[in-house]
Amino acid sequence: MGIRRPAISTAVAAALIGSLGVPIVAGTASAKDGAVTVREDFDGDGYQDVAVAAPGAKVGGHAQAGHVTISYGSASGPGPARTTVITQDTPGVPGTSGDNQVFGYAMISRDLDGDGLTDLAVVARDYRPENNVNGSVIVLWGRESGISGLGAVRVGAPSDAQVGDDITAGDFDGDGNADLFMGNGEDYDYHAVLYGPFARGGTPAREQQVKVYSTDNSINSTATGDFNGDGIEDLATFYVYENHAEGGKLWLGTEAGLSTAPQPLSSAAGTAVADFDQDGNTDLATRIFPGGDTEGTEEDPGTVKIYYGSPAGPSQTRTQTITQNTAGVPGVSEKGDQFGGRLSTGDVNGDGYPDLAAGVPGEAIGSKAKAGAVVLLKGGKDGLSGKGAQAFHQDTAGVPGVAESGDVFGGSLRVLDVTGEGKADLVAGAPGENLDAVVNGGAVWMLRGTASGATASRAVAYNPVDIGAPAGQALFGSNLSGDNGPGTVIP
Repeated sequence: MGIRRPAISTAVAAALIGSLGVPIVAGTASAKDGAVTVREDFDGDGYQDVAVAAPGAKVGGHAQAGHVTISYGSASGPGPARTTVITQDTPGVPGTSGDNQVFGYAMISRDLDGDGLTDLAVVARDYRPENNVNGSVIVLWGRESGISGLGAVRVGAPSDAQVGDDITAGDFDGDGNADLFMGNGEDYDYHAVLYGPFARGGTPAREQQVKVYSTDNSINSTATGDFNGDGIEDLATFYVYENHAEGGKLWLGTEAGLSTAPQPLSSAAGTAVADFDQDGNTDLATRIFPGGDTEGTEEDPGTVKIYYGSPAGPSQTRTQTITQNTAGVPGVSEKGDQFGGRLSTGDVNGDGYPDLAAGVPGEAIGSKAKAGAVVLLKGGKDGLSGKGAQAFHQDTAGVPGVAESGDVFGGSLRVLDVTGEGKADLVAGAPGENLDAVVNGGAVWMLRGTASGATASRAVAYNPVDIGAPAGQALFGSNLSGDNGPGTVIP
């Protein structure tokens, strides 16, 4: 039996939501096309959809029970008219809402059963005393009529397990079916790889146990992509212990599944994956820990480091470092900006090169501390650069709302083609947004992709009040399914 990591208590769960300090899964990319391959199309209408978590929401009288919403894409973008709210009290969803269950604090979107529709795997921190299991991964199945609780299932877990930690998706055996990597067992030194396709009862085709820990550390971030260009997705895991970073490991995918002999990687506070220079090798974008100190991220100006791909995986020699002091990047590196606090990739301008969106949730807008911003870096034949970079915040002309202290705009990020125009749109959350008298209700924005980059023209914004969902302290927009990082502190 390995080192046992204790289950998360209700007090700890509350603290996690207070700081948004939980690891969330990254997106995946293909070395063949360099773009995000996961189409988040839950109803199969050709428009990508947006899943939004509000893990702090009070539901049925239960504090921090949490809810998730699915906003369906359309030519006009997402919005209240085509948004579904789901809690653990929704008919068909396993379990019931409870205090500190933070339903949706982590989510992953993939086609898990191979029917061509994206499914949503949602993590909750509920406890099942009958078999001493902490946590659930609940699959909401994609349907042409849209996601509901109909047929939702818990992914199976053995007794005494802690379930859902570090949930990440990829095709680790190259068979065309999505697989899930996550904590799902009694021995906390190991994580499970659950290979697809999944049956509608929540059972995987097979399971592999991988020893991910050799010391008493923990995984703080993950990434998946075909890093060595062999056509099979690989897994990167990154580690921390107490207040310092402890490097990473690259687990190569093979036809038999994940290799159990990992290669070493440098540490990362958050990740995103794409082939920015379209050379056929997947690149790894990371936010670095300042001086390797995990407790310094809140006050850190923020640095993004890119490890460009090679046949051997992410290169340790061909790297690039970008800050807000890099030529062409809007703004200036300042204490607490947290540049790169969230990272997401996609081709916003349609030039064939993926771009990198970097959240700057601690950015001050004028005198408004931690109002937050998003910077978009453009990809090209030489990789990422500051040339043509753009910045957006709530005081940018055309962006709905007004920048206020503590909004942390950019606290979550996704780059998705929600409008179906062939150019990815920029979706950003501000989980600290106050809604009139509703504190930390949160909100989400969508900025359209165009040939010149993202634009605030016809920008769309919505919040839990707009959709009739529980709003007080909801932290709506703290997770957009698949964004990744150490979390953003809500003032």
